[in-house]
Amino acid sequence: MSSISNYLNALPRRVAEATLLRCCSSSRWARRLAAQRPFSDDESLFHQAQVVWEALDPRDWLEAFSGHPRIGERRPEGKAADGTSTWSRQEQSGVDKASYETQLALHRGNVEYEQRFGHVFLICATGKSAQEMLSSLQERLAHAPQEELHIAASEQAKITRLRLEKLLRDAPPKTSPQEPPS
Repeated sequence: MSSISNYLNALPRRVAEATLLRCCSSSRWARRLAAQRPFSDDESLFHQAQVVWEALDPRDWLEAFSGHPRIGERRPEGKAADGTSTWSRQEQSGVDKASYETQLALHRGNVEYEQRFGHVFLICATGKSAQEMLSSLQERLAHAPQEELHIAASEQAKITRLRLEKLLRDAPPKTSPQEPPS
């Protein structure tokens, strides 16, 4: 099995930052996490990713949120868009089977949420049905803005962890040095 920590440890700093931006669109998070290298193992990477995330301020969280499409939409806007559209599509696959009415309600809820809170509705959608996402959206509309910001940041942390795990799964295998030809 590949090790994402070994893979990230071996990358030049800017490439490591760009790779991490695929997982979380906060440039400060990617920069600070890349600076923490080398990681001793994947668990230390996951732990540091959370520590760095929790130390950021709300502006950084909002930057990360901006890398996500609305629930039910497919194109994230922001600097990590090219590397994450497939992940977003997979994560939100529960919407694909939803009725037109549910999709419309999600669209309307997204607009209302953004007007109320000033950022995209963020939920770790992996494994959730469209109805579950819609129910969460409707419940969360009742939150105070500060409370909702922290909930969205917690959801971002979950998404980031899953995406780091996807990097682990997709990282190039570690190759052993080739012996010189005889």
